[in-house]
Amino acid sequence: MSATPSADSASSHGIKRILIAVDSSSAAARAAAYIRYMAVPGVRVRIVSVAENPAVLVPLGSLADAELQTIRRELFHDASEAVANAKEIFAPLDAEVDVEVLERSRRGGYTANTLIDAATEWQADLVVVGARHHHGLLRWVEGTVSESVTTQASCSVIIVPASYEGEIHPFPRRILFALDGSQASLDALRFGLLFATPESSLRAVYVVDRAVRLTDLIPIHVLEDAFKDEGNTILAAAARVFANLANHVETGLVKTKRTGDDVPHTIVREARRWHADLVVVGTHGRRGLARWFLGSVADRTARITDTPLLLARPRPNSSS
Repeated sequence: MSATPSADSASSHGIKRILIAVDSSSAAARAAAYIRYMAVPGVRVRIVSVAENPAVLVPLGSLADAELQTIRRELFHDASEAVANAKEIFAPLDAEVDVEVLERSRRGGYTANTLIDAATEWQADLVVVGARHHHGLLRWVEGTVSESVTTQASCSVIIVPASYEGEIHPFPRRILFALDGSQASLDALRFGLLFATPESSLRAVYVVDRAVRLTDLIPIHVLEDAFKDEGNTILAAAARVFANLANHVETGLVKTKRTGDDVPHTIVREARRWHADLVVVGTHGRRGLARWFLGSVADRTARITDTPLLLARPRPNSSS
C-alpha cells in the first residue's frame, strides 16, 4: 500500500489548490513541511507571506517617509525570503508551487483579511498556517481575528501550532475526528479522510459534555443520557463510513470532567492521550442536542490545540 495520497484522491475530491501562509518563523516552516505530502500531481500549491505595513507598526509621524520606505523594503525582503525558504521544502517533489508576497500597505486591512482575500481570489480549497498562539505575525488565529478567519474563509483551514513537538511524518499516522450529532460533522469526517493513507490509524470520538453550569435548566444526568444516545448514533454512522477502509479504525465516547471543563479542552486532551498528529473538527454543525459544535468550539479548540488541527468547512454539494 502506498504511503502517499494519490493524485485522484486529492484532486478529484475537492483539494486542488492549497494556500500556505508563512512568515520567517520556524512555525511557518513546520507548517509547510507538515502539508508537503499533499503536493501530488494535480494539486497546486501557492505559498504566500504578508509584508506588513510599516505605517501601522510605528507611531504616526515618528518616521520620515524615506525611513518608512526603507522599512517597507526590509519587510518585503523578509517576506520574500520566507516564501522562498518554504518553497525549498517542496523542491524534491514533483509539485506545482508558486509564491507571492502580499503587501498589506497596498491591500489595506489586517493580516487576516489580507490572507482571507488572497485565498478567496485564488479559490483555495485549503489554507495552511503555522501558528504561535500568543505572539508573532500569524497571531490571527487568536481572539476576534481567529473568529473572522474561521467564519469568513471560504475553505477549510489547517493550523500547525508552534507548540506541536511531534515528529513530522510523510503523512498523518493518527487522525482524530471530533464529531457532534450533525450530518455536517460526518461531512467533515469524509473530508478529513482525504488526508489519510491506508497506513493511517483513525479514531472518531463524540464528547459527552457532563460539565455542570449555572445556566443549565435541565438536570445534568438527563442531558448526559441524551448526549450518550446521540453520541452512539453518530459514532455508528462514522463506523459505517470507516467500514470499507483498510485502516485501523476505532470509535468512542469521551467525557468532560464534571466541573471546570469544556468540550475544546476535552478534545485537546484526547488528542494528546491518543498521540494524534491531526485533529479534524467541523466548523458548521446543525442546531440540535449537541450544538457545542457550532460557534466558538472550533475557534476555542484552535486557540489551545498543540496538535495540528483541520477546521473542515462544508463543501459544495455537501449532503449536510
